[in-house]
Amino acid sequence: MKKRIGIIGAGILGLAVAYRVQERYPCAKVWVFEKEGGPGRHQSSHNSGVLHCGLYYQPGSLKARLAVEGIRSMIDFCRQHEIPHEVCGKVVVASDARERQFLENLARRGAANGLKGLKFLGTSELKNREPFVRASSSLLVPEEGIVDYLAVMDSLAGIIQYKGGHLQYNSPVRAVKSHHGSGTVVVETPQRETEVDLLVCCAGLHADRLYRACTSEMPPLKIVPFRGEYRMLRQEAERLVNHLVYPVPDPAYPFLGVHFTRLVHGGREVGPNAVLAFKREGYHGSDFSLSDTLDSVTYKGFLRFLVRNFRFTAGEFSSSFSDRAFLVKAQKMIPDITQDQLVSGTAGVRAQAVAPDGTLVMDFSIIRHDSQIHVLNAPSPGATASLAIAGHIVKEYVH
Repeated sequence: MKKRIGIIGAGILGLAVAYRVQERYPCAKVWVFEKEGGPGRHQSSHNSGVLHCGLYYQPGSLKARLAVEGIRSMIDFCRQHEIPHEVCGKVVVASDARERQFLENLARRGAANGLKGLKFLGTSELKNREPFVRASSSLLVPEEGIVDYLAVMDSLAGIIQYKGGHLQYNSPVRAVKSHHGSGTVVVETPQRETEVDLLVCCAGLHADRLYRACTSEMPPLKIVPFRGEYRMLRQEAERLVNHLVYPVPDPAYPFLGVHFTRLVHGGREVGPNAVLAFKREGYHGSDFSLSDTLDSVTYKGFLRFLVRNFRFTAGEFSSSFSDRAFLVKAQKMIPDITQDQLVSGTAGVRAQAVAPDGTLVMDFSIIRHDSQIHVLNAPSPGATASLAIAGHIVKEYVH
């Protein structure tokens, strides 16, 4: 097997890969290169901390298989390492007859993916669980839950270092050089050059750029950043939500819509929307990068997506600039919510892969290129499924 493994990116997936490599190959030397000063500073920590179990995903897809395996692996890890989490279940809500058909399809998908305990709730059952939710139909997904992903990453990092792995923070990768004769790869950072036998790239928001920099080839897709903005319920309004409440998502999009989340350390989060971010790591509306913006708006794939989905895009932008538009989306499921019960919350940026024809890439995408493995697309439930994705990578590619 490869004795020296390099990993670019100390988000939850990069750490999970290092953890799984050490688990399968205890004698391997592992380096993790991270440009930030600590683990998980971007997508891995800018989310609502939900454990997703595989309800939405196409049966037979890599995402569906690894999502179901992933939530069970993540819960086992949390139990073993005493990480705050709770399997509290989720209710998915249909508001009309059209959405009820989507919900029935979701239930069939979930069952096909191996989920357990799926149940359509009667009116009284829904009222007992979520008394303020209005629905024409609702589906209980009992295996879903909430977790502290920062604590997961801290635990992973500690285990990796305890087993002799090297976590190199403040180490942006300047260059990657492949030695075709020996099959090795040299990773250059400001501190040093490190030669490895195999390089795994888990670069998230920069996955496509790193692929091109490492291979000198154009990636088959482009990352377009979408910012998701959240609100929080004031403490006196937290009684409106007990657990997790989600709308039926439109199957044409990978975004789950404005939903309600009880956070693992308390509080209730509402959101997110999905708007184009003008910077790949732009967590505020004022964040702007000319190069990142041009990269998105000059990409033919994004322009094709925009033309086909202009109404959806406009609706998402309206909920970013208008508190009223955001409130209307929230009131669809919980009509009693009022504007004064909502305050500003956090935001995250999703690395959404878009194909040249304008379609959104839904499944996980992993590509092998000589002695390099590139995770080009690992969107939600990437955090939940990180241990399963990492196990898949190690089993299929690390020999």
